[in-house]
Amino acid sequence: MKAVPDTNVLGSGILFTGPPHRILPAWSDGRFELVFTSDRHEEYRRVAAELQQQFPRVDLTAALDLVLVNAHAFPSAVLDDRVCTDPDDDKFLACAVASGAGTIVSGDKHLLRVSGYRGIEVLRSRVFPERYPAR
Repeated sequence: MKAVPDTNVLGSGILFTGPPHRILPAWSDGRFELVFTSDRHEEYRRVAAELQQQFPRVDLTAALDLVLVNAHAFPSAVLDDRVCTDPDDDKFLACAVASGAGTIVSGDKHLLRVSGYRGIEVLRSRVFPERYPAR
């Protein structure tokens, strides 16, 4: 199964404990395939650089590199129509469509409202590991 983590989930998963952090062990255990597109990659890097300023003791860039080198990249895509109330969130749906991912992991209310679009389920980070438990 393929899943797209939103930027906040991925950044929080690397930096903190709690529900977003549980996503990374689920991925490393092979419970899902982490996918991204080149535009998601750029955003992950931009946010990592911003967070690095706030948390200088954590090498967030190195941790992100480790995650992304083991994830699967797909070409960027754009949706034909606007789906989310916040058009900036459509990029996660476009990533899921381009990669064939069935799930987006996000707490964003705009994405949660459109769960089911083209069969793509949007799950909160605390629900995702419960839905896809360890084998």
